[in-house]
Amino acid sequence: MEKVDLHTQSSTKKKAGASVLLGAAFLMATSSIGPGFLTQTTIFTDQLRASFGFVILISLLLDVFAQMNVWRIIVVSGLRGQEIANKVLPGLGFVLAILIVFGGLAFNIGNVAGAGLGLNAMLGLDVTTGAALSAIFAIVIFLFKEASKIMDRAAQVAGGIMILLMMYVAISTAPPVGEAVIRTFVPTELSIFAIVTLVGGTVGGYITFAGGHRLLDAGLKGTSAIPEVNKSSITGIAVTGVMRVLLFLAVLGVVSQGVKLAADNPAASVFESALGTAGFRIFGVIMWAAAVTSVVGAAYTSVSFIKTFHKNIAKYENWIIIAFIAISALVFISVGKPVNVLVLAGALNGLILPIALGTLLIAVHKKSIVGNYKHPKWLTITGILVVVSMGTLGYMTLVEQIQLLMK
Repeated sequence: MEKVDLHTQSSTKKKAGASVLLGAAFLMATSSIGPGFLTQTTIFTDQLRASFGFVILISLLLDVFAQMNVWRIIVVSGLRGQEIANKVLPGLGFVLAILIVFGGLAFNIGNVAGAGLGLNAMLGLDVTTGAALSAIFAIVIFLFKEASKIMDRAAQVAGGIMILLMMYVAISTAPPVGEAVIRTFVPTELSIFAIVTLVGGTVGGYITFAGGHRLLDAGLKGTSAIPEVNKSSITGIAVTGVMRVLLFLAVLGVVSQGVKLAADNPAASVFESALGTAGFRIFGVIMWAAAVTSVVGAAYTSVSFIKTFHKNIAKYENWIIIAFIAISALVFISVGKPVNVLVLAGALNGLILPIALGTLLIAVHKKSIVGNYKHPKWLTITGILVVVSMGTLGYMTLVEQIQLLMK
């Protein structure tokens, strides 16, 4: 009889668990670090200069509280977001799923466009051709039986590459770090729209649920998984935060020198101003990696919101994900990218967050959903803070944008 090495078996389980946790963290992080992320951060840094550091700080705090609540409630209940919503109020899960899926599709059109722009900057390919090739690359991942593992690894590799390249560019622009640190705590300018957009683009819409749903699919559920859930959610926000800060510093270094950014592609002009042609190529790599991982994350999470509604959806999940990506690419190729979608999509997603998080906070206090689990008061309070603040700021932003459109 063959002997089983318990130490090796335990070690393998730990490695597998660590891989899943990192995969979930990077799936959430790379889903949020898309073309919109690069565009939003560049535009707001140009507008607010060093004071944008304060916006980043506030948005990161809101992000952490939102993610720790959402991921924990999902894993403790063992239910996906739409299932929890339906238990809180019958039919609410279907409404939430529709908002998430259509929001994810709109985002994905922008993601595909961003991937095309990335290959254009990196290799000089036509944007449409680059978008089509990027969509095919994303589709190939889901043709494999072990698609989830490949997705995890791709997210981790892409995230690492983006951070290293962004760090190099940030150092190269020699930003006024001292002023950035001071203005992060004592800002001279403040933009509510920037806060709503950043939070919406980081943990709004489908992004809120990306990591939590990935952990469920990996079999992680119950109160015993709480420590791992905390680590994974904080890691995801940390990766996003590091990338946001590095891009902020890179842009600040360029605009502080009086460089005027290009209106049609402000992020690209930052890299080109800092490092010339090489910088433009680096921008292409970062843009493509950010976009294609967001294409994968948006498709995977959006479909995870409808897979529980019918057994055939779950059975053919990968093929539906492939169709989702293909439709996103076809819409972009035939219609084009909507004007300002990369900035406004984050703000619109920010409006979904209060609804989704508010629903989950109600659910976590229902025994029929979470059993005897007691949610920490500090998480409930901070969660309510996010719901109220994002609901209020989101409403103010929506009214402001409608008034601007009517002028």
